[in-house]
Amino acid sequence: MGRLEGKTALVTGGAQGIGFEGAKLFASEGAKVFIADINVEKGEAAAKAIGCEFVRCDVSKAEDVRSVVERCGTVNVLYNNAGIFWTGHDGKITDISEEDWDRVIAINLKSVYLFTKYAIPTMIKAGGGSIVNTGSSAAQIGIPDCDAYTATKGAIVQLTKSLAVEYGRYGVRTNCISPAAIMTPMMRQSNPENSSFDEERFLKLRTPLRRYGTPEEIAKIALFLASDESSYLNGAIIVADGGITVNGDLSKIDTD
Repeated sequence: MGRLEGKTALVTGGAQGIGFEGAKLFASEGAKVFIADINVEKGEAAAKAIGCEFVRCDVSKAEDVRSVVERCGTVNVLYNNAGIFWTGHDGKITDISEEDWDRVIAINLKSVYLFTKYAIPTMIKAGGGSIVNTGSSAAQIGIPDCDAYTATKGAIVQLTKSLAVEYGRYGVRTNCISPAAIMTPMMRQSNPENSSFDEERFLKLRTPLRRYGTPEEIAKIALFLASDESSYLNGAIIVADGGITVNGDLSKIDTD
């Protein structure tokens, strides 16, 4: 029997990257999976590949989110994975337009509010459930030139803790994965080839494991948090970054 057998899992932003791998792994472990994503072409292709259901959804709009949750019925697992790193729009707080700030907040943070708002009552009715939020290393350390993104990820970490305290009594566990340097399409977009980003230097001086992580590695953590194997984890922040946020100055040691 699969680790999510008989459970319904809703994955936001599941059309590609980490969300897709999470949805695929959930389905392989017996869950009935729903992917909520705004990208119809990629969402339908992902659903076909996985054998799950796709629902087109603007995760920042209450009416869309409510409709998705109603279509799912009972949500046993909610994986709040949708988010954007908006290259060319995000940046220093003094440079970000109000419109761009609002969009990043709406997609990255408001979506978590909306999906938890509508999914938690179904979890409570079912006797409990698991919420897995997606943070970032940006919630643990300061990262320049992405102040809107950083603000959302810090807020998600703190919201995770509040939800854990508020709803744990009802059997609803809320935990968070904070990844960094995971090789996804969004990662590539955030560090375009014509930028000043030095990939070799980053891997040698900032990344103790000297490599990028993979979406499959994050999906395995999400599965653990979604399943009963993590039944006593509530309010946990799992930093999956290969050691980036805890390293020292690697320039002072052998970087080969």
